[in-house]
Amino acid sequence: MSAPSTPRTTVTEREARQVAEAARQQDWHKPSFAKELFLGRFRLDLIHPHPLPDPDSVSRGEEFLAKLRAFCESTIDGARIEREARIPDEVIAGLKELGALGMKIDPKYGGLGLTQLYYNKALALVGSASPAVGALLSAHQSIGVPQPLKMFGTQEQKDAFLPRCARTDISAFLLTEPDVGSDPARLATTAVPDGDDYVLDGVKLWTTNGVVADLLVVMARVPKSEGRKGGITAFVVEGTSEGITVENRNAFMGLRGIENGVTRFHQVRVPAAHRIGPEGAGLKIALTTLNTGRLSLPAMCAGAGKWCLKIAREWSAEREQWGKPVALHEAVGSKISFIAATTFALEAVLDLSSQMADEDRNDIRIEAALAKLYGSEMAWKMADELVQIRGGRGYETAESLRARGERAVPAEQMLRDLRINRIFEGSTEIMHLLIAREAVDAHLSVAGDLIDPDKSLSDKAKAGANAGVFYAKWLPKLVAGPGQLPTSYGQFKHGIDLSGHLRYVERTARKLARSTFYAMSRWQGKMETKQGFLGRIVDIGAELFAMSAVCVRAEWLRGRGDHGREAYQLADAFCRQARIRVDELFDRLWTNTDDLDRKVVKAVLGGAYTWLEEGILDPSGDGPWIADATPGPSARESARRPFGA
Repeated sequence: MSAPSTPRTTVTEREARQVAEAARQQDWHKPSFAKELFLGRFRLDLIHPHPLPDPDSVSRGEEFLAKLRAFCESTIDGARIEREARIPDEVIAGLKELGALGMKIDPKYGGLGLTQLYYNKALALVGSASPAVGALLSAHQSIGVPQPLKMFGTQEQKDAFLPRCARTDISAFLLTEPDVGSDPARLATTAVPDGDDYVLDGVKLWTTNGVVADLLVVMARVPKSEGRKGGITAFVVEGTSEGITVENRNAFMGLRGIENGVTRFHQVRVPAAHRIGPEGAGLKIALTTLNTGRLSLPAMCAGAGKWCLKIAREWSAEREQWGKPVALHEAVGSKISFIAATTFALEAVLDLSSQMADEDRNDIRIEAALAKLYGSEMAWKMADELVQIRGGRGYETAESLRARGERAVPAEQMLRDLRINRIFEGSTEIMHLLIAREAVDAHLSVAGDLIDPDKSLSDKAKAGANAGVFYAKWLPKLVAGPGQLPTSYGQFKHGIDLSGHLRYVERTARKLARSTFYAMSRWQGKMETKQGFLGRIVDIGAELFAMSAVCVRAEWLRGRGDHGREAYQLADAFCRQARIRVDELFDRLWTNTDDLDRKVVKAVLGGAYTWLEEGILDPSGDGPWIADATPGPSARESARRPFGA
């Protein structure tokens, strides 16, 4: 008999939506290339000429990358980490000595003060040596203690914690719970005020770095009371605090060296001085942190693409079939072309977004989200194609290949390690919804009250008037534009002509905006339930952003005399491949099985097809679907394992 599950915190769909909406960054104070793109306005001037880092940051960044490369080559043994499912203490000690824990931390706190661009280059390098080490460094700096403190911490908090994070202490970010993922309105961990402290109770799941962390960022719900706003609040918590138990070190299909666990808090006292920001600001802090923090995942995805390309090139030139290298067979060659062109695109998107983050002239919340979404999906596809190119050797482990005398190529491990990126820091499905919400923000700002059932008639009338003014100016601009002029973007024509691709982006951005407007007019308040449609809209925008980035990067490389001809060829190949995907996505906006799928799903849940499940055995073990997370003292011995202990 299965053990009872934890009683669920119940919130309505509307309450959940209100919590998510309140956490959004509401205003747009700076221009956004991607936001404009979704509105049908192709603002090439926001990304071209390609933004460039200053010479000093390049010098410091390259100097560190050289040291990091030498360290990775001499000390990080990715095969050992995979085999032993842990990162050796000497690796962490070496990273601390290098200053790698403080890559993004200001030098005045003992950090290296690298730019986002070079931080991401460092993650790509480390991730190529061991994705588990890359994940540890990323979780520590991109979403752990340093970033939220940099953006929202008090001076006292920065003075107390940042020097530790820069050199000695590893941090973790704790939001997810056994029954709470992307729906934080149901967050159950509490932080009850008690004098000058808060008392934390609850359980956190999938705490990356949580098994080894010295400092934790914990999201907990402060009860609303007289004089207190309450709400989800962020705290810095010492990992050794009394009442904290790491109840399990989790194991996964990939990233076998990752220190990810289940952490229980029982009557853990946290000084009020360790609260980050005001009560109720926790989710906004988390989401704002992720605006640039999300760029760490596409950094490692771009690095993975580079490795896939290297292995595909070397293997496909060596392996012969039917009298010639397999690369020269079209079925394999098309895969290699896809890997090469897409790797170029991922690096273009990553570097462009990173440099825009460093310049801080643009709002890149959509660009960073698109980079994460696109990078995680395309890197997985590239790794899958590499396994296919390698055939049986792609499915065979590196250890097995080595044992029988062949090069130990961990292609199957790459596939396993990359799979989590489609889930980490917002699954693909959640990213679709998050980006879609930002993409339609301008529409909801002027016409949202028209479809809000709680608004009064007077509010709706006012919204109708505002919407009329907005759309009278906006809609006519979607009819024609530079994309219809054969001479537009002529500066992107040098032997190979990329100007036609940019004209396509301009025309298609307007088509995308018209499609979005038509859908809003058709479905109105039900638009948010059309997740298949919204996902395709976002995927089209991602492809258009990537096409823009590769053209701008190719022209930048050509201008500096750095593989310009080859870059133009890769950009041309990518854009042609992307245009095919975009056209297919447009077809699927209106020709799809979404309605039928909903009917089938209801029938599945209603048990109408259980006969289809007959004739098999279920190898799953016993137990509840969701583990018990009732607050209280832990009955387990702590699995916490600090490095060097």
